[in-house]
Amino acid sequence: MNYVLPQVVSRLRGATLPDGSVVDVDLVRCGEHVVVSAVGPTDEHTAADRESLDLRGYVLMTAPAEPHAHLDKALSWDALQPPLGDLHDAIASWKQGSATFDEESFRSRAREAALALVRNGTTAVRSHVDILAGDDPLRGIRAVVRVRNELRGLIDIEIAALCKVYSGDDLVHAALDAGADLVGGSPHSAPDPIGDLNRLLDIAEARGVGVDLHTDEFLEGDHHTIAAFADRVRHWPADRIRTAGHCTRLGTMAPDELKELIPRIAASGLGVVANPITNLYLQGRDHPVSMPRGITAIEPLRAGGVCVAAGADNVRDPFNPIGRSDALETAALTIAAAHVRPDVALAMVTDDARTVMGLPQAGARVGARAEFLAVRGTSVLDVIANAPADRIVIHNGAIVSVSETQTWTAPPAL
Repeated sequence: MNYVLPQVVSRLRGATLPDGSVVDVDLVRCGEHVVVSAVGPTDEHTAADRESLDLRGYVLMTAPAEPHAHLDKALSWDALQPPLGDLHDAIASWKQGSATFDEESFRSRAREAALALVRNGTTAVRSHVDILAGDDPLRGIRAVVRVRNELRGLIDIEIAALCKVYSGDDLVHAALDAGADLVGGSPHSAPDPIGDLNRLLDIAEARGVGVDLHTDEFLEGDHHTIAAFADRVRHWPADRIRTAGHCTRLGTMAPDELKELIPRIAASGLGVVANPITNLYLQGRDHPVSMPRGITAIEPLRAGGVCVAAGADNVRDPFNPIGRSDALETAALTIAAAHVRPDVALAMVTDDARTVMGLPQAGARVGARAEFLAVRGTSVLDVIANAPADRIVIHNGAIVSVSETQTWTAPPAL
């Protein structure tokens, strides 16, 4: 089939939903947004028209949202040739290597990584972008803002300014002025973790913006910050974003301590993002026996009422030499490494990711935004297991990417 994209669609015909039902989905424009107007059993007798899309043989899901990316770091492995190592090694390698990148390097790599997300089905991404050291610390922020503008209509990009200990308050404000949406950082790595946490939250409150903080990305120690984080944001406005990324220390915490902490996290409205591929790569290298998995306590958090999403995090940079910018890869790793059910893993990269990101509900529900990924396959487990390349991506009611494959295999000898 030939496509001229973007291509507006008004009906999705014969799609298999994650629950196995086969439906038609009608779409209608409401102002700037396209939403679902009806979902019902498929009607084989309805005549096709130019704005209908035949999805027989496809699983139709809410389009993935990527809740934790680093578009500024993405695809830098080949240029930097970093050593294989743990988190501290990766940080050191990136700090040294990023000094050699100009704004155009950040822009071109971020653009390529964002387009890979689109091709694989993601229509919204939150990217952390470093406030850099040196004379031009905001060149990464400016680059990703440019990419956000260039790709508008294909993918929605949200930027969290990743503040370092050396990032003075004036630089954090400047990053927000330059186009960052959220305050980010990693206060657990500061000499005074609680002091840095409060500094970043003070700035967010002063500016009326949300936060997405790398939180307690370590496996051992009592210097965790998530309790103070939760207590501080508990009385924020309900619609103000508050996200804790990684939270790997929760995965190694004693059950009694975790049981006491989870209600505080749930009451605060904090969303948590697990990042299995990067933390499996970085964490546990100093444990030669019974290596821990480096993933947060997903099931206890979910059972306690915390919304937990899953992200891909780093893609082919000093923090992770692999990764294919595919939410189905993240879902598969979450099943294998965190022992969650396939339907839960899918929700963590779609509906729950959108919730953590503060995005409107999407998918095959009346009134929801028309954000969809259709993957050739028979079931959720089938598409997660095989990650077929045959995909159709719909953003705001328009097809923005189509991937089709052909395979030739020699017949078996009789």
